[in-house]
Amino acid sequence: MTDRTGIFAGDDPFVIAQSWLSEAETSELNDPNAIALATVDAQGRPNARMVLLKEIEAPPSGNGAFVFYTNYESAKALEIEAAGHAAFVMHWKSLRRQLRVRGRVTREEGPQADDYYASRSLKSRLGAWASQQSRPLSSRAALMAEVAKVTALKGTNPARPPFWGGFRIDPFEIEFWADGAFRLHDRFVWRRTQAGNPWEVTRLNP
Repeated sequence: MTDRTGIFAGDDPFVIAQSWLSEAETSELNDPNAIALATVDAQGRPNARMVLLKEIEAPPSGNGAFVFYTNYESAKALEIEAAGHAAFVMHWKSLRRQLRVRGRVTREEGPQADDYYASRSLKSRLGAWASQQSRPLSSRAALMAEVAKVTALKGTNPARPPFWGGFRIDPFEIEFWADGAFRLHDRFVWRRTQAGNPWEVTRLNP
């Protein structure tokens, strides 16, 4: 599109997303990679929470995807696997921009997940073993006792838990939004029918 210039220019939405995130990393005070992840439960009721996006995969290494990690027995993971889809929004107040994504979700539980887990601090790795995420907890003392138990059992180099790993969102829709004067924002949405297919780009009304 002839008017898709400046921060919206480019032929690959994953590269544009990487560029926006890189800019945010220099200007956002905390967690520029935070996303508000939305899922639905078995009754179709929406749910949302903040998680950290750990990778934006751009072609030619793959078809392009957004990757985050969590406990596979958590509420969000169970909802994702039941529905097979999820959505998220990243909002950068310092840049006055946001990125919205909807897509199909698959697990990432191979070497890539192992490598990311190994890159985390030891306490975070042990915490992944200790926490029964989203399930009832009697007290913080009980949680810390479980951390101590896991530390004694797993040592200083714990393997990735079988119930913990990544999710890869393969988007069929990516929207780039930038704030405009008098609420006349700029919005461009990229859509494709499935991973690997060509993108169609459309400018939207603010």
